[in-house]
Amino acid sequence: MRDSWHSYFKPGIIHFMAYPETIKGDGPILETLEKIATDDFFTAVEVTWINDPKVRKEAADLLAASQLEVAFGSQPMFLTTKLDLNALDSSERAKAVEQLKKGIDQAQELGAKRLAFLSGWDPGPEKRSEATECLFESIVEACGYAKEKGISLTMETFDRDVDKKCLMGPNTECVAFAKRIREAGFPDFGLTVDLSHFPLQFEATRDALHTVKDYLVHAHMGNCVLKKDSPAYGDSHPRFSLPDGEIGVEELAEYFRGLFEIGFLAEGKKELPIISFEVKPLPGEKSEIVIANAKRTLTLAWSLV
Repeated sequence: MRDSWHSYFKPGIIHFMAYPETIKGDGPILETLEKIATDDFFTAVEVTWINDPKVRKEAADLLAASQLEVAFGSQPMFLTTKLDLNALDSSERAKAVEQLKKGIDQAQELGAKRLAFLSGWDPGPEKRSEATECLFESIVEACGYAKEKGISLTMETFDRDVDKKCLMGPNTECVAFAKRIREAGFPDFGLTVDLSHFPLQFEATRDALHTVKDYLVHAHMGNCVLKKDSPAYGDSHPRFSLPDGEIGVEELAEYFRGLFEIGFLAEGKKELPIISFEVKPLPGEKSEIVIANAKRTLTLAWSLV
């Protein structure tokens, strides 16, 4: 591809994965966020909860000055607390909905236009239908709250059997769920997919993309490992082209080809989508090296499209 990717999408990075010491809402948030803000390779960044209101205000000011487009990932607010948006216990589910509303409030404060979330855990085939109805109730309530704040919600699709073991789940089921949410009065609701999740979902990249094409609003780029004896096994988002990993230069190029096929990437779009790196350093690795690896992988992959 000779044209710049800046004509087709906004390259972003997930701050709390690149710098996992910030994933619980504390740590060197401002220092690491500044590293991203001063790197003009990126035109978007995804942030998550920030516990300290003062730090959150400073982060909002930093982001406003940077001209980065901001998205908010609420996933750590659930993965680190075990709150479940499709819990069958109504009191537990209410706690999860309140947590999501707190994320929506922070997203607004940080200048984000869209918030991503993940479904709760899969209770197994016998209770899956009931859990889906519980999730539907939670997200309709959250979408109504988000609409008042000017925030759109997107659900990220995850594996059901390998690592995160989420209710949602296979991309066909995610599409059916997204359709119901839109029909409930929230036409801006959509899906987020991650290249690194397709192997964990046992779905081919192009097949998965064609499945979600009418509901896809946001995308991630990352790697995963299916070899069980690897320290990076599962949904750990290691660097690209890691030995035993599933995603390297050619796989990322195939992802871009698929995104062009379904029209997610296209010339002349008024609003360019965000496609963010989701990469995390393994023990002993430096965040900056992993980020540089990701940028080089994008450059090489784009040349093959």
